[in-house]
Formats: sequence, structure tokens, C-alpha cells
Amino acid sequence: MDNLEHAVARHYGRGDIAGRILEALKAAGVDLDRLKPDDLAPVDEFHIGGRAASEQVLARLALNKDHHVLDIGCGIGGTARYMAQAYGCRVSGIDLTPEFIEAAITLSKRTGIADKVAFQVASALALPFDDASFDAAITFHVAMNIKDRPALYREAARVLKPGALLCVYDVMRGATGAVRYPTPWAETAETSHLITPDETQKLLEQAGFSVQDMEDRTAAGIAFFRERQAASADGPSPLGAHLLLGAGAQEKFENILKGLEEGALAPVAMIARRVGD
Repeated sequence: MDNLEHAVARHYGRGDIAGRILEALKAAGVDLDRLKPDDLAPVDEFHIGGRAASEQVLARLALNKDHHVLDIGCGIGGTARYMAQAYGCRVSGIDLTPEFIEAAITLSKRTGIADKVAFQVASALALPFDDASFDAAITFHVAMNIKDRPALYREAARVLKPGALLCVYDVMRGATGAVRYPTPWAETAETSHLITPDETQKLLEQAGFSVQDMEDRTAAGIAFFRERQAASADGPSPLGAHLLLGAGAQEKFENILKGLEEGALAPVAMIARRVGD
């Protein structure tokens, strides 16, 4: 793990994540003895648009029970659990942050879905898997912290079977305006490495992918954060992404909304096919 990766892991690692989430669930009246993956959606779908975005973006992969999917930068495992529950597929997730992986394992056991998902600490730039191991892969809101973007996409291409699909859903650099910090992925610009959708497409193609589809989800992102603001007018709900971000969560969300409105940020989803026989 290099210096940037250490800094990123420190940014996200905040102690007993699973314990905080379980306490918040209890405060919200959820029966912890009958915990389901859907109960965790408000906190573990840690990307713009939350569960709704997962449903809309992942539908394009046409996953089924025979697929083995790789989640690159899985966080606490929410999207992996959603895929396993919704499509019956197996999912392997990796993340730099040990606290995220510990939470992913704990919450998967508590929701009874541990037989479908597996998680380990690893770098997206050195995936611990053999060539052509996976039928599909996703990376949601991960690349913003990765400077060596060519290596990220080369590794994704390496572990995917020829013809397999990669779903990229990331915050990208918009056409206008300056990025405001802090954000959920970085306190300062030092660990933030945003590139444009066009640059992303070129790098994917250089890595051995053909981009099949691209969707700018800025309008949906603005609506998502405005709804979040309205819902939290009387204070945050017990369960939410603030449990992962700490005391500065509100400022970070406000900075994203401003960035989306001003054109500095663009949440973009891409579907890319691994070229090959």
C-alpha cells in the first residue's frame, strides 16, 4: 500500500463501524434479530442516489445466479449485499479500509447473506484474483481517490472474462466551477483525483474495454441531495451516511450539492465490455 492508499484508508477508517450502525438500527426500532439487507440501505448504499441508483445502474448488467461479480472498493458491503439478494449472484468485494471490511463481514453475517458474499482488504491496483475470474465487475464511487487510473482499469480488465461487463459509477470532473472541499471522499484536493467522463472513457478503452453506455446522473444527484436536505431539516435520522463520515458529514454533503449545481462535479455511470474472444 503506497502513501496515497494509506491516506485514503485513514480517511475512511473510523473505529467500530458495524457497532455504530447496529446501535442506530436499534434506535430506529429495527429488530436486530431479524435484520435484513434492505434495513441497511440508508447507510450502506454509500454513493449518490443510494439504493435507487443501485437498482437503476445495476439493472444494465443483467446479472443472474450463475454470475460471480467483483465489487472493487466495496466499502461496508451494501451494494454487494444488494446484488446477492436481488440477483442471487455471488459477490467478492475488496476495499483498502480494514474497518470497512470488518463491517462488511459483520453486517453480512447479521443479515444472513454471508454465504453469497466474501470480503477482503486489498488494493484495486493489485487485485488478489486470477486472470479472467469474474463474470462482471462494478466500482461505485471509488476512482475519485485513485491517481493511477490506468492501473485501476487494467486490473479490472485482467480479472474479467472476455466479453464481461464492468459498471463504473463515479463522481467525475464537471465542465465548470471549482470543487469545494471537504467532500465525502477527501478532506482536501491532495487525495482527490477527479477526471472527466471523456478521459475516463479513453482510459477504459486503452485498458481493453469498449464503452457501451454512458449516463450523466447529475440531475438525479441534485434531486437526491435536495430531498436529503429537506428530510434532515429537523436533524439527521438515526441511520445514514453520517455514521461513516463523522461530524463533518453535513458540510461534505452540502459541498457535493453545490458542486453538482455549479457544474464542477458530475456523477456518471458507464457500462464497459471487456474486449476479447
